[in-house]
Amino acid sequence: MKIALILENSQAPKNALIFKELESVAKAHGHEVVNFGMYSAEDDRCLTYVMNGLLAALVLNTGVADFVVTGCGTGEGACLACNSFPGVQCGHVTNPVDAYLFTQVNGGNAISLPYAQNFGWGGELNLRYTFEKLFVSPFGGGYPPERVEAEQRNKKILDGVKEITHRPLIEILKKLDKDFVKNTINDPKFPELFYPYCKDEEIASFLKSL
Repeated sequence: MKIALILENSQAPKNALIFKELESVAKAHGHEVVNFGMYSAEDDRCLTYVMNGLLAALVLNTGVADFVVTGCGTGEGACLACNSFPGVQCGHVTNPVDAYLFTQVNGGNAISLPYAQNFGWGGELNLRYTFEKLFVSPFGGGYPPERVEAEQRNKKILDGVKEITHRPLIEILKKLDKDFVKNTINDPKFPELFYPYCKDEEIASFLKSL
């Protein structure tokens, strides 16, 4: 599984720490982590939590990534932004139990974490343990055992609802403010991280046209 790490401006200084904890756990489970930034507070590109949602949608809908780890100060804004786009099912995760239950009960493809709220002494330990529980079991396994069938059924229903209530991403991109989209991807590393792995030529062509 390829995991994309996406951070907004207020939490950019924690990029190295978060990437280190995520990659160490992900590698142990055979997963790859791709760092889409922000990389530091000095980056020219300034991602907002709304941009986090758009960037998450881009990498997930085009097959560039299979899972997104994002967040902001509280984790709430990035979670809301992610869920406003098609093809993204994001959970607000604050601790290891949240991580485990989200993957088992909801089986989503993105999580948003609070990187400022309650992030004090031992914050990196909570991150590490959270990521460990995130990947400990195959997604959608269900919890508790007697609820597995109902939870898997509800997951399929939710997938169907999102297909009806959301338009294709390319239609959304064409309606969005072009500067908003351009600024989201305006990073020197984006072309090498995105285009070689993008499985949607229409979206790739549109982004390049900006």
